[in-house]
Amino acid sequence: MFWIGKDVEVFSAQKEFIDTAIVPLTVIDGSPIGMKQSASSAEFLMSLTAFVEQQFKGRIMIMPPFSYTNGMMKKDYIQAIDQELKLAGFKYVFYMTSDHSWTSAAPELSVLWLPSIPLGDMDQSVKQSVLSDQIRQVVPMLSSKWSEL
Repeated sequence: MFWIGKDVEVFSAQKEFIDTAIVPLTVIDGSPIGMKQSASSAEFLMSLTAFVEQQFKGRIMIMPPFSYTNGMMKKDYIQAIDQELKLAGFKYVFYMTSDHSWTSAAPELSVLWLPSIPLGDMDQSVKQSVLSDQIRQVVPMLSSKWSEL
């Protein structure tokens, strides 16, 4: 499910089953080198979260990506997002990112870090294979949190 009107209506009616939100965290870097890297990272992350949504349809909702710059006080924003999503009824909130700095910036939150893999020039079958490999890393992270209670 995605953060769109139709899916939010389903979420409202079935909160007991749709208990997990995933927020992609994407950096915006306007420097000459950073722009291409941050765009590639965002492409990877959005493809991966869409793939995760396919695997767990009916259990998770993918939120719009939270975009930030390196100069922002990121932790304050994320804590506010976390509170808002918990208030909305999500039992689990995960933040998926390719930016390793999040692993130490917000240790109290469930941050799933995966190194970015440039997908831009890959053909569709190779992309699917790469995303399948990556989801094999994500599933145990999600499952361990889901089984804590």
